[in-house]
Amino acid sequence: MARGKSGRIVIEVDPELKKKLYQVLEKKDLTLKSWFVNQAELYIRNHDQLQIFHEKDNTGTNN
Repeated sequence: MARGKSGRIVIEVDPELKKKLYQVLEKKDLTLKSWFVNQAELYIRNHDQLQIFHEKDNTGTNN
């Protein structure tokens, strides 16, 4: 997977999915960028919390 050093993320999706996504975002007055950044931050936070939870389980302190 190619990863450049710029802040750009480029993905290819089905045109129908793209159309539907933009329709929903427009109804909520969101840009694709603001929605993506919000979702990415939420995903990272949840991932970090799950990692902490699993680490506690593996130490036996959460039995």
